[in-house]
Amino acid sequence: LGGTNFYPRLPCPGLPYGLDLKRFINCRFSMTYWQLAGLSFCYRSYTLHDNTLDYGLMFSAVSQYLYLFKFFLWEMGYMRSIDIIVDRAGFEIQWGCLVWVPAVYTLHSRFLVQHPSGLSFLAAAALFVLSMTGVVLNYLADRERDVFRASGGKCKVWGRRPKYITAEYEVIDRKTGETSMKKSLLLASGFWGVARHFQYFFELTAAWSWCLLANPFQNGVIPLFYCVFLTYLLIDRAERDSKKCRLKYGKYYDDYCNLVPYKILPGIY
Repeated sequence: LGGTNFYPRLPCPGLPYGLDLKRFINCRFSMTYWQLAGLSFCYRSYTLHDNTLDYGLMFSAVSQYLYLFKFFLWEMGYMRSIDIIVDRAGFEIQWGCLVWVPAVYTLHSRFLVQHPSGLSFLAAAALFVLSMTGVVLNYLADRERDVFRASGGKCKVWGRRPKYITAEYEVIDRKTGETSMKKSLLLASGFWGVARHFQYFFELTAAWSWCLLANPFQNGVIPLFYCVFLTYLLIDRAERDSKKCRLKYGKYYDDYCNLVPYKILPGIY
């Protein structure tokens, strides 16, 4: 289920290193489908209900489209995520991207094709603003860390010199078996000083907003499945990342956790 290879490739004309199947399935198929599905559902709803625009579905589709636009803009950052560097390209993750993401991540939008939200323009617009706040802050948090890493810590974070831990870790060359020491900078300022994965809170803000745009108060709990699942997924991912980092950095990660004690939301988790 977990697979054996991290980055399986197929020979492909024009690509000297071949086609990266993991990246193709995760990004080109899975995320592209999600990005376009909402707009398709919005159009189908419009034609199905006598050319009546469902504001809940429209704002949800636009917000998700912009979220996925942000994803592709930041795609190289995704290449450093736990999905890519830790999870192998086995049945579990590939089935998830080929089946689970298209089915579940679009459920709240697809549901509205047959069951309109009934939300007013103002109510839907307010939830849209909330969702976009989550999308923008999620992007700013990821960008903040990228800029910090690119500058080697020689930048300002929220107008101040950043706090960080210089962590050393051991790397083993798979070909020669030789070991060497490398360094990483663990940012403990800005968004990353609030919680170790504060960006997950912003991602959940967007997800819950999309599901609320499906008006579960009228349409029942089915449209909430995605945001409930994502909440579990990100809590589990934060836990897995903590275990990975503690194994990799050892005492340095303990020092980092002393500076940033919470994983996602201060005072709660």
